[in-house]
Amino acid sequence: MGGFEGGMLDAASDFVLGLPKCELHVHLEGTLEAEMARSMVARHGNDPASVGLGERPAAFAGLSDFLARYYAAMQGLQDEDDFYELTTAYLETARRQGVVYAEMFFDPQAHTSRGVPFGTVVSGIHRAQQDALARGGPDSALVMCLLRDESLDSAHATLAESLPYRDRGWILGIGLDSDERGNPPSKFAGVFERARGAGFRVTMHCDPRQETSVAHLWECLDVIGVERIDHGIECLSDDRLTGEIARRRLGLTACPLSNLRLYGTLMADAVTELMARDVLVTLNSDDPAYFGGYIADNFAAVADEAHLTRAELAVLAKNAFLASWLAPARRDGYLRAVDDYVSAAAPSHSAPTR
Repeated sequence: MGGFEGGMLDAASDFVLGLPKCELHVHLEGTLEAEMARSMVARHGNDPASVGLGERPAAFAGLSDFLARYYAAMQGLQDEDDFYELTTAYLETARRQGVVYAEMFFDPQAHTSRGVPFGTVVSGIHRAQQDALARGGPDSALVMCLLRDESLDSAHATLAESLPYRDRGWILGIGLDSDERGNPPSKFAGVFERARGAGFRVTMHCDPRQETSVAHLWECLDVIGVERIDHGIECLSDDRLTGEIARRRLGLTACPLSNLRLYGTLMADAVTELMARDVLVTLNSDDPAYFGGYIADNFAAVADEAHLTRAELAVLAKNAFLASWLAPARRDGYLRAVDDYVSAAAPSHSAPTR
């Protein structure tokens, strides 16, 4: 579980926990805590040890090592109730960490490839979203990620399966994730053109520390025409690219604790530089069951390392609402809620100052 339950980081915890937050980069399958994964596998009559569900490491040997463990842990996600349980657990944890709205990723190909029907996945998630909202929130939307290391035929077939759920308003957007090596955004240009025509909002992952990061980021802008970029902080190695992202007001969904577990650094300095350059950088939890913390833990970690002020933390919170796909009236209401919270926060709730 996250650091506020376990006491990992608490320098800004009071202020951060109460700050209204929007999460734009969280994979529902990445919120599958180890205990829940083992329980689900056993419930379906299998031995957790047979699918490699051992202890999760404190650090991973790169993205490929993480992805192998991530996909193995999904074996217990088989019926609608499993996806309901998974989503309910994330939304409850998110509520406790101050999330009022989330746009959540899911990876349908990771399930349909195992024989789980697309509708089973989406129905379980949607039911949990509705129940969470009825209990007082958080509100949420669903973003379908295509696996970039699967075939184009699989991507087109998955898009086709998603269209009835787009029409029902159950799926808001489409993204691209998994192993980036040899799988540039341009490979999926036709799929994303179809998706945009069907009314999907569009984002893509561009992971840190990839050899082709800058080239892929330019493809996101010029070939795909994304509305947001997931991770994306490697743009700082190209001033013109950073300036173009700022000019287009594209949100970047940074994931500090993910960076720490995969690359050995929070990349907090990149977050502060992006803020200084007027980029809509946001903080998110990515795969919190693997990376040691949920969204408030990520805020607290960056606040602690970069010595952020209350005002800077509020900017990061507001950036996420600005980069979200909320309707303007709802977005503006959340922005006012951030301002009201900051104004009302007692001095004792302040984050560290420089």
